[in-house]
Amino acid sequence: MKITGFKLYQVPPRWLFLKIETDEGLVGWGEPVIEGRAATVATAVQELMGSLLGKSPLPIEDHWNVMYRGGFYRGGPILMSAIAGIDQALWDIKGKFFNAPVYELLGGKVRDTMRVYSWIGGDRPHDVGLAAQGMVDKGFTAVKMNATDEMGYLDSHAKIDAAVARIAAVRAVDPYLGIGVDFHGRVHKPMAKMLARELEPFKPMFIEEPVLAENNEALRDIARHTTIPIATGERMFSRWDFKKLLIEGYADIIQPDLSHAGGITECKKIISMAEAFDVAAAPHCPLGPIALAACLQVDATCHNAFIQEQSLGIHYNVGNDLLDYLVDPTVFEYHNGYANIPGGPGLGIEINEEYVRQRALIGHDWKNPIWRNPDGSVAEW
Repeated sequence: MKITGFKLYQVPPRWLFLKIETDEGLVGWGEPVIEGRAATVATAVQELMGSLLGKSPLPIEDHWNVMYRGGFYRGGPILMSAIAGIDQALWDIKGKFFNAPVYELLGGKVRDTMRVYSWIGGDRPHDVGLAAQGMVDKGFTAVKMNATDEMGYLDSHAKIDAAVARIAAVRAVDPYLGIGVDFHGRVHKPMAKMLARELEPFKPMFIEEPVLAENNEALRDIARHTTIPIATGERMFSRWDFKKLLIEGYADIIQPDLSHAGGITECKKIISMAEAFDVAAAPHCPLGPIALAACLQVDATCHNAFIQEQSLGIHYNVGNDLLDYLVDPTVFEYHNGYANIPGGPGLGIEINEEYVRQRALIGHDWKNPIWRNPDGSVAEW
């Protein structure tokens, strides 16, 4: 079996799909994308695929090493996202070749279903209490929300009070609802320490990216001010990025993204590495169905994976939503806050390619907003 070609589809709302074709008719799907840089990642995929054409898709570990180590410059969001989508598609082909779900090729399942959470609110969260109640009514046992609007290095305590009031409204819905509070890297260390302490009474499930990943050393100081579990990792792209974080004990939960951090091959290693440090995993995935399927295949095999992000109904999904591109949209079967692990061959999902082609004619040019502080300086989004 040889790789004969590939196709890229930039589809709404903000996703990039990759199809890899073989001479035996087996195809694999991947989702290589950086939100807001889809076209850039597509170019990187095209460059990397040149070394795979005409080769067997099966030796995935070797292909991964060639894509990563074959370039003198390596790592970072663009290259690792390109590798991630190719890697997902290769695993999809390999599973179909052996007529087995990817999780069987990774050693088999440690769980039958995976707890998931849903987003509430938007970039500037409001009415989160009502939104949380809606998710509870649908059976979800956990939600995630943005904590704040833009925030300066030292800002008004009124913004802290406003964030606390929103979390209080969500906690009022259910005393045991899991609440992930995403600081989104918007909050700098001085304010992050205050906000973390103020959130203590509401017992969040975790606080996420309390500071930017490039400032991870600040997590040590923030941890001294709170007992809330600290999560981070969506903007970290390889096991080498996670190494220092784990060795120095900065985080309680890691959140590698299977479409950003080298795909199934790399994220399985990252999550297993974290297990040795007694650190949990909650993979990042505000993306499409291929990315989610890849996450669930890895989650199924990792003892320390405890909850999975998914994008159904997320505020970014305008025009299309998570399940629109699937032949069988029931494949994940959300039930009582859990999703099934797709058990079909490969990633366990079937992509509606005709619909993908139709939506790719519309495409997208999604970009995240640019925020500014009151003084005109650029704020973290």
